[in-house]
Amino acid sequence: MPTENSVSNQSPILEVRGLKVAYGGIQAVKGIDLTLRKGELVSLIGANGAGKTTTLNTLAGVVPHNGGDILYAGQEIGKLPSHLRLRKGLALVPEGRGIFTRLTVAENLQTGAYTRRDTDGIAADMEKVFALLPRVKERLNQVAGTLSGGEQQMVAIGRALLSRPQVLLLDEPSMGLAPLVVEKIFEVIHSITREGMGVLLVEQNANLALEVSERAYVMEGGRVTLEGTGKALLDDPKVRSAYLGEDIEELAAA
Repeated sequence: MPTENSVSNQSPILEVRGLKVAYGGIQAVKGIDLTLRKGELVSLIGANGAGKTTTLNTLAGVVPHNGGDILYAGQEIGKLPSHLRLRKGLALVPEGRGIFTRLTVAENLQTGAYTRRDTDGIAADMEKVFALLPRVKERLNQVAGTLSGGEQQMVAIGRALLSRPQVLLLDEPSMGLAPLVVEKIFEVIHSITREGMGVLLVEQNANLALEVSERAYVMEGGRVTLEGTGKALLDDPKVRSAYLGEDIEELAAA
């Protein structure tokens, strides 16, 4: 199990330098830097439209970038298509889950391993997913579109894990879910990081994201404006005022 010190002493598994992303003439991401190490949970927080989801989609190869470098395990991957990034170990769980609603749960999980040919390894990883997400095993033959939102999120995570990633890009996993389901999802995320996987999390619930993250970045208008440990940002008056709904004058007076 990685310790905080062992994680901080590692070289980054994912490193982003000066990343820029444009949609037409609009620069959505304006030269950001970030790092992620194995066994580390790092969050991106910020208002809607700050560039968080665009950043994750760009790292996964879904959206092209027009500047900067994306290094995975020390190698530049910015020109690789998404399926080759997945094969290297970079998996995305997209906002809205992105499952195939007309396929069964089992069929959805199998699509996660489409880049792999090691049948025995896939079977072993399937059992690991079932151990981590027992509700998924209970729903194997059910059509995915008939599942609850929380169950669909678990299927989306399980599908990504079957690609055997070293880095999981997780976009808004708590969106629309009941608090008890969110708690379960974050228990799963913690289990994943304890096994040594790096997780880069975009989360609408900034308070929750900062509470669970070793480090975090605050994005505004396509730029990283603050970074630090989750605890330090959770205690920052500006962050608490802007993203946690607290009054900055009251904080200053406290």
